[in-house]
Amino acid sequence: MITIIAAIANNNALGKDNQLIWHLPADLKRFKKVTLNHHIIMGRKTFESLGKPLPKRTTIIITRDTKLEVDGCIVVHSLKDAINAAKQDENPYILGGAEIYKQAIDIADKLDITLVHHDFDADVFFPEINLNIWEETSREDFKADNKNKYDYSFVSYLRKKEALSN
Repeated sequence: MITIIAAIANNNALGKDNQLIWHLPADLKRFKKVTLNHHIIMGRKTFESLGKPLPKRTTIIITRDTKLEVDGCIVVHSLKDAINAAKQDENPYILGGAEIYKQAIDIADKLDITLVHHDFDADVFFPEINLNIWEETSREDFKADNKNKYDYSFVSYLRKKEALSN
């Protein structure tokens, strides 16, 4: 199962200037719990925004730069190569960025989305989630609190079976 994991705003905003726009500790905690001990696939810019490989995960970086080498990471040059490099993991996670999400949404089995209930000014966006293809399978809604500034929801989608044959 290939899972896309992302935090997106109401307007599908992902980030601006290669940074997250919001800070939701609950989302970061959940992200860590869900991705621990898995392969995580991301583009070079997303990796650079993190600054280092995440502990207890196998980091796969997709880049066009054929000379890039990063200690502690697997560097590949296409999404197909990244998925192949993660084939021993039953559930690798795709972390973005926008261009990687755009490619991966056609092949992913599951979307694991944190929906931030706010519109943000952004320069990168998540692809539209087509409900003819994706079925919402679970949702947990949360109100803003003293640690999390915005209302948010954890929403999971599975690709509809009939969408596989299209």
